[in-house]
Amino acid sequence: MTARHDLVVVGAGILGLATAREILTRRPGLDLIVLEQEPAIAQHQTGHNSGVVHTGIYYAPGSLKARLCRAGSGMLLEFCAEHRIPVERCGKLLIATTAAELPRLEELFRRGTSNGVPDLEQVPADGIREIEPHAAGLRAIHSPHTAIVDFSAVAQALAAEVRGLGGTVLTSAPVRSIRRTATGWLLGTRTQEVRTAALVTCGGLQSDRLAVMTGASPDPRIIPFRGDYLALKPERRGLVRGLIYPVPDPSLPFLGVHTTRRIDGQVWLGPNAVFAFSRHGYRFSTLDPGDLGASLRWPGFWRMARRYWRTSIGEMYRDLNRRAFVAALRRYLPEIVAADVGPGPSGVRAQAVGRNGALVDDFVFSGGDGALHVRNAPSPAATSSLAIAAEIADRISKS
Repeated sequence: MTARHDLVVVGAGILGLATAREILTRRPGLDLIVLEQEPAIAQHQTGHNSGVVHTGIYYAPGSLKARLCRAGSGMLLEFCAEHRIPVERCGKLLIATTAAELPRLEELFRRGTSNGVPDLEQVPADGIREIEPHAAGLRAIHSPHTAIVDFSAVAQALAAEVRGLGGTVLTSAPVRSIRRTATGWLLGTRTQEVRTAALVTCGGLQSDRLAVMTGASPDPRIIPFRGDYLALKPERRGLVRGLIYPVPDPSLPFLGVHTTRRIDGQVWLGPNAVFAFSRHGYRFSTLDPGDLGASLRWPGFWRMARRYWRTSIGEMYRDLNRRAFVAALRRYLPEIVAADVGPGPSGVRAQAVGRNGALVDDFVFSGGDGALHVRNAPSPAATSSLAIAAEIADRISKS
């Protein structure tokens, strides 16, 4: 059985669904189908997202992340208002707790200002407690418009729009092969073959494998990193009003152990970032030999490991020792103790790693010959999803 379509989008996370919606809006009547490997949409990075709508503080001015985060956050908030999806502008504090962090805080303020983040301000030590009464530090950046949302709810609304525009979202349809034909691409799934004139892959944790199926370079390779959270116990949620972040290590694409107020009232603490033994490894004990082997065979993995081994040991130690995890939080939230927290959820980040061992930071697209691949879309991809979708649609129209 072979189905024929004008365009196939692989991946029904927030990015694949946003892309399908954007293309169908521009090209009404297009025969478009979204293929998703899981039984339901938004099961991996979208469904395990912290829920923060970023404003664009961290990203190098001129980068895709900077441009698409600023555009995407506004588009996302408009979409949520239109679809009555709850959003809370709880604000964010980035706190420097040592003198060594102050120059990095200054650089983040410069980046945020250059990127047009609205109403960004520096806060002195005595002003921190006015915003977060239980926090402490030497100086902070306050981003009052940073918001929180349920990205799974956003994905559900996007899927409904895709269907309303005439598109199809097919779940339980993992793509196992992709082959070039004279008229386009032939995709093999578990139950059928799918022919399409054009192809977009937004595969997240499987993005490199999907690209390689079309003959694209294996560089960069996805290396999975699990992020484990703790959660404040309900009676201690008053310790945090909004979002509190440390000053991140500029050599790493991770933001450090932070506090995240959720739209449902929960407060998550974390995440750390530890190498996962499976691309779906939401537990420490989950091991997939194929995924682990793919990571270990990649030359960039070992170059990355040699470069960051001290950091990796620290992250693993915090993962296994709750008191060490809480100690990282006490740097800027001194009242918190181990008894205040309980277990939280986990997520797995699709981190692209180059053959040279570099952790790829910016969004990366590649493709040609009627196929476009999203090769790296880490945070703030959910925030930026509608703007990334417009970028993809632009690139398709020019190809």
